[in-house]
Amino acid sequence: MKATSLFGGVQVFNIIIQIIRSKFIAVILGPAGMGIAGLLTSSIGLISAITSFGLGTSAIKDIAAANATGNEVRIATIIGVFRKLVWFTGILGMILTLFLSPWLSQITFGNRNYTIAFVWISITLLFSQLTTGRLVVLQGMQKMQSLAKANLTGSFLGLIIIIPIYYYLKLDGIVPGIIIASIISLLMAWFFSKNIKIQKVHISRVKTIAEGKNMLLLGFIISLSGLITIGSSYLLRIFISYKGGLSEVGLYNAGFALINTYVGLVLSAMATDYFPRLSANAGDNAFCTKTINEQAEISILLLTPLILSFIIFVKWVVILLYSKKFIPIENMIYWAAIGMLFRAVSWSVSFVFMAKGNAKLFFWNELFASLYILLLNLLGYYLYGLTGIGLAFLIGYLLYSIQVIVINNTKYNFKFTNTFVKMFLIQTSLSIGCFVIIKICPSPLNFIFGTLLLIFSIIFSYIELNKRIGIASLIAKYRNK
Repeated sequence: MKATSLFGGVQVFNIIIQIIRSKFIAVILGPAGMGIAGLLTSSIGLISAITSFGLGTSAIKDIAAANATGNEVRIATIIGVFRKLVWFTGILGMILTLFLSPWLSQITFGNRNYTIAFVWISITLLFSQLTTGRLVVLQGMQKMQSLAKANLTGSFLGLIIIIPIYYYLKLDGIVPGIIIASIISLLMAWFFSKNIKIQKVHISRVKTIAEGKNMLLLGFIISLSGLITIGSSYLLRIFISYKGGLSEVGLYNAGFALINTYVGLVLSAMATDYFPRLSANAGDNAFCTKTINEQAEISILLLTPLILSFIIFVKWVVILLYSKKFIPIENMIYWAAIGMLFRAVSWSVSFVFMAKGNAKLFFWNELFASLYILLLNLLGYYLYGLTGIGLAFLIGYLLYSIQVIVINNTKYNFKFTNTFVKMFLIQTSLSIGCFVIIKICPSPLNFIFGTLLLIFSIIFSYIELNKRIGIASLIAKYRNK
């Protein structure tokens, strides 16, 4: 909860910045401009998934495990090896993007008009990987305040500098904006990580290979999984672009930006602390079971009121954050918001594969899930447009939750406690009930009854959180101070 409150605060600040930036882009560039930006960034994300070797995740596990030993030489060796690998993978990504830029433009946009754009943003592959090299060290060594400050200041400075670029350059400002954002992130990551005291050790090429191969092996599997996930998203965007146009891509990007940024902030905040903590004690199945249940409980208690708020007020949220042009994403968000509950469940459980370093199991689990989720998305959009993608999100994560629970139960004897199951059923019932009320009841009755369910969910979450962390006593202590 401490980590969640810290990074939740950072995420809230980032949300405010995202609100301003997204509103600005939506008004100036419109859905088509957001579509172009989305296709460029997703293309770069695809190359990054290929060339980064998943080091941003696998290295957290190794650094956290080394940090748990307290051995300064071991910590310095792992970090030194990791930083060498970061430079290699960053340069590799940049060169590959430069070489493939004409084909990336042709595949993504159906012409080669964006070749120069891909040439320019290729440098962001190196900057992004160097940024990852700094932030991963902070996360693996659990320097959470420095990590939070790096994210916070990077977002703030990015807002101040990028908005004028979009204002004066319009569509021509998309590429400079992407590049400048990556530079700012790198500078902030370097500034807030430069004070970490790491013992100087000589790391030979043989030592680098010996220590780096396990990191690269797990990272390579994670990279393949990330490639599949990003590739699926990439194919979906292209399918939407060909069938519905760039405006539809912009609407899709805007809709899931809302879900992933504003609803998913809880998961993002928790993951920063959760993965290193789970990795440090991954060999203890009883500890893992206890930690997963605790994490899942907190996730559902914090997420559900936020999900109900989205269901009730989504239309006003869309208009506030974007514009009336984006109202068509309303029904997509309804379904996807419910799906976030199942995403929270699967998210809590699936981390154990990486924490235990079971690369093979992790890969096949993600590959199978990515395939059926992509098929569901393509079928959903083909049949019902953007609404079908929201429905596919819900069905996909329901199936994925069942999948990871069954696998973990079979491999590691994991199961959810009765306490969590009851809590999940109550909060899910409230969410579904709110969804039904909003859809079938006339206005303003739907908002009145929906708000009552929201209040009930907030009270229920407060009571359950108070049982676990003593919120009432914390508030009383704060008042006394």
